[in-house]
Amino acid sequence: MKVATKSGRVLPDAGAPALPEVRAYGPAVVRADPLPDTGVGGARAAGELGLTRTEFARAVQLGIVRAGPPAPGGAARYMRAELDRIRSADGFPGALRERVETVAGAEAAGGVLGISPGRFTRLARCGHITPVGYRINRYRMVVWLYLAAELREFAAREAGMLRGSAPPADRELMGAKADLRPRKWRGRHVGLLLRRTADPWERAAVLASLLPEDELREVVPDQAERIVLAALAPPPPYGHPQIPAAAAVALRLLRAEPPDEIHWYRTSLDFALTGARGQSMSTGERGPT
Repeated sequence: MKVATKSGRVLPDAGAPALPEVRAYGPAVVRADPLPDTGVGGARAAGELGLTRTEFARAVQLGIVRAGPPAPGGAARYMRAELDRIRSADGFPGALRERVETVAGAEAAGGVLGISPGRFTRLARCGHITPVGYRINRYRMVVWLYLAAELREFAAREAGMLRGSAPPADRELMGAKADLRPRKWRGRHVGLLLRRTADPWERAAVLASLLPEDELREVVPDQAERIVLAALAPPPPYGHPQIPAAAAVALRLLRAEPPDEIHWYRTSLDFALTGARGQSMSTGERGPT
């Protein structure tokens, strides 16, 4: 039974089920915009990729995992799209872990190659194998780290160097007590840092960080520019010791030493600063003009 009111509105019978009230507030379907990808921190990103913190830091260092825009406080963030890209790669997660696996010291590295620690030390000191990192042990000695994948590739590519006597060039280097490991590591470290930025002042800061203070003052006499370069200097690599005695040993690894190496970084810095200064003059961005 329906009841009509004085206004003419027809009401449903009291015994009939109530109908929902319909109000015309706008479109029938409202689609919310997707939430922005704000990224996640390093610890969570490592967990989602199945890596330890050390393995994750190595993956970032090598450019396997690319950091996104930093958080407001400056902490590194990693975008979901980047994590999805890595997870979708063939062989994940085993292949990823193999790429970042490291071994420490001549004994372990020699074991991967099937040679004695002494032979491995000679190959590394003569520059045939480049370390990927370092740590300082309790005796304040440098322990070099090597990528296991690179060692296996070296064994396949240079099988002849794993047997027989040392070539004349190596004997000459060993006779002079040369050790190219620090220099080779610095070159690799700088190359990886430069690949991670296109900003001219940041690139100049990477090169400046390799020079001893007196050399830097000669190349960059302007104190204001040195302040900018110091502010943009890259942090020490992951695993750099915090204990002062050990940090002092590791700090020597971060500075160029041989005169020809110092000259190379001086020349490279001078070239980089030319571009950085040109950017500042044209755009007014970052750095003295």
